[in-house]
Amino acid sequence: MRSNHPLDTARVRLRRGAASVAVTAAALAGLLAVSGCAGPAPFAADRAVEAAPAATGWLHTDGGVIRDSNNNPYTIKATSWFGLETPDCVPHGLWGTLTIDEALANIKSMGFNTVRLPFSNECLAATSIKGSVNYWANRAYNLEGKRPLDVLDTVIARAKANGLKIILDRHRPSSADQSPLWYTSAVPETKWIADWKMLASRYKADPTVIGADLHNEPAGAATWGRGTAATDWQAAATRGGNAVLASNPNLLIIVEGIENQGNGTATWWGGGLADVGAKPVVLNTPHRVVYSPHDYPASLYAQKWFSDPAYPANLPSVWDKNWGYIQKQGIAPVLLGEFGSALATESDKQWMASIVSYLATNKMSYAYWSFNPNSGVTGGLVKADWRTQETAKLAALAPILTPGPAGTVPVPSPSPTASVTAAPSPTAPASPKPTATTSPKPTSTPSPTAASGGASISATWKATSSWNGGYVATIEATGRRIAASWSVSWRDPNVTKVVNSWGVHCTIVPKVSVTCTGSDWAATILPGLKRTAGVQLESLKAPANPVLTAK
Repeated sequence: MRSNHPLDTARVRLRRGAASVAVTAAALAGLLAVSGCAGPAPFAADRAVEAAPAATGWLHTDGGVIRDSNNNPYTIKATSWFGLETPDCVPHGLWGTLTIDEALANIKSMGFNTVRLPFSNECLAATSIKGSVNYWANRAYNLEGKRPLDVLDTVIARAKANGLKIILDRHRPSSADQSPLWYTSAVPETKWIADWKMLASRYKADPTVIGADLHNEPAGAATWGRGTAATDWQAAATRGGNAVLASNPNLLIIVEGIENQGNGTATWWGGGLADVGAKPVVLNTPHRVVYSPHDYPASLYAQKWFSDPAYPANLPSVWDKNWGYIQKQGIAPVLLGEFGSALATESDKQWMASIVSYLATNKMSYAYWSFNPNSGVTGGLVKADWRTQETAKLAALAPILTPGPAGTVPVPSPSPTASVTAAPSPTAPASPKPTATTSPKPTSTPSPTAASGGASISATWKATSSWNGGYVATIEATGRRIAASWSVSWRDPNVTKVVNSWGVHCTIVPKVSVTCTGSDWAATILPGLKRTAGVQLESLKAPANPVLTAK
């Protein structure tokens, strides 16, 4: 059965603990005493601990366990923050007043230690950010005019400052849609490997980046260790993994599963790893492979195990057969690369409780989908304001989280060249987003309005991002005369709430209209001066070409 995943229609052990070092020290002291040689007093246990090498930050595998550089077991606790794989080519949420550090500090405070960061090859090659960004709110990072690759650098640097690790996730070849295979006609395997080698080299000296998720959700024709070279994902992952490790031998190579397994069963896209036992991925550099299935509840697709009379008690056996056995048998560690739910049904709540218990019992690593609230059926870990935590979801995840203190770390000082009028700039209309994330899609073209005789401005309006239940509008006001204030209004028969605004203060008449008045750095206007501001609204859909009233 084809799963039709809705998220797209949406080892050498080095035991050098304090005890072993202390024993060695004691033995050495005894030998010195027997030989009559004068020697230092026996080492104390705490001095032995001090003698242990400092952790490098790199991770490696040891059978079914991930370990740090001092060989302590390490559990990756991640969530995905998407956007760099979409036509926006920038992490989502930065269109409002949210800053990169605020988002990362929030993730850290929830109890995660890692961010899974999806990207597309198309965005890696892009010369500019395509989506809306509040450059004023994020002025400390000097993002205006930068490439998506520069944004990636910034997110990684700020993750490090916030005590978080990064997993790079090649989510899509192009930004428009996912691919069931690791290559397309536009992005061949050679490009896939070349981009991975570039990224591995780029962050080679930074252990903040701990892993390379080679390709998101192989599906359809993808096979494992069988079929032709054009479909054999196990062989491709071997080639890709070896290429990455040739550039940076310290990275974990994260290998997702397939949809249609060799035993005739089908599961989630990326979720099938039943063939690993017979045909594991073996790389030239050992102790690097981590297998990463995806798993979701019935609200995304009614897999046959959800109708089993034994549900939800049958779930652990389903997971054991498809991927859990890999870690349990010590073949390699497992990182559950995506799982998530809006918890809107009793079935979903049962699934969530079961999978959290399974992860906790087996001490498995994971990456929750997603931090973003604009993720289709699952929603996110924050509400539409991108700040308020979804307490019910975090309560469900509590057994596997390690909550940390709230608050942000110091952010870089703004560059003196940052422009105070650099709120989200008008951008080219975004290309359609996959329904996997219900991300922003193209809407209306700018709606110019000639100012009436007494108006202080002329204005244009563009819905730069929209999704089911909301949109972001960018307003560009051009001064016609000196004025201490200005405003723009438009009709919206579906609007219910102002979520965020920047450069303007906005009010609504519910299901009637929106009025935004210049505020803060954009409060005043001069002849010929352009002010770019924006607002995020809750509305069933963005209005098409609304008539603007400028004052």
